Amino acid sequence: MAQKTKKTKDSAQKVDRNKFYALDEAIALLKDCASVRKFDETIEVALNLGIDPKHTDQQVRGMVTLPNGTGATVRVAVFAKDDKAKEAKAAGADIVGAEDLLEKIQGGMLDFDRCIATPDMMGLVGRVARILGPKGLMPNPKLGTVTPDIEKAVKDAKGGALEFRAEKAGIIHARVGKASFTDKKLAENVAAFIEALKKAKPSGVKGTYIEKVSLSSTMGPGLKVDLESISAA
Repeated sequence: MAQKTKKTKDSAQKVDRNKFYALDEAIALLKDCASVRKFDETIEVALNLGIDPKHTDQQVRGMVTLPNGTGATVRVAVFAKDDKAKEAKAAGADIVGAEDLLEKIQGGMLDFDRCIATPDMMGLVGRVARILGPKGLMPNPKLGTVTPDIEKAVKDAKGGALEFRAEKAGIIHARVGKASFTDKKLAENVAAFIEALKKAKPSGVKGTYIEKVSLSSTMGPGLKVDLESISAA
């Protein structure tokens, strides 16, 4: 078993595991714990949902653009041709192509975090669905990653658009910023994510939808957060 460092132990001692922190209090504490380390830690939110993803009417999936971005560098690949390919490059896409991009992916190249396609390219993209799908990279019109508006899709992906999807146990987690963000920016990002999740509530959920919310940093402790304080934010 790995030994806990002194910094990790010190951080853990600051946290009350039984307490539900107000959002602003949780953010301040996480940033305080992260400030002792030499890198900019990622702040993540995790939620336990009262769903059973095995049922089709209880699956949760969607996209949200955080108002202050995630602080992460996102590499974007785009399937497009001609003017749409030029549009993608101008918008900041890292990899743009058609048949050539298909061949690279078939050869094992997956050096990107988001894949976008114009509608006319989906016949081509379908040939690598078995590669992209398990990685969560398959373009999807419901998520805005199959679209004729390539410029907007690329800029959204680069600017902090996040795809979320519930895991088998009904848990969703996502990065919502960096420890270097201001408290206000982190609070706005968390609130925006929770609001998007509420809008994605499946019709089949009858009981409590959001059961628990917690925040954590890369190397820091997890903090339970009071949901009402997030709504107030």
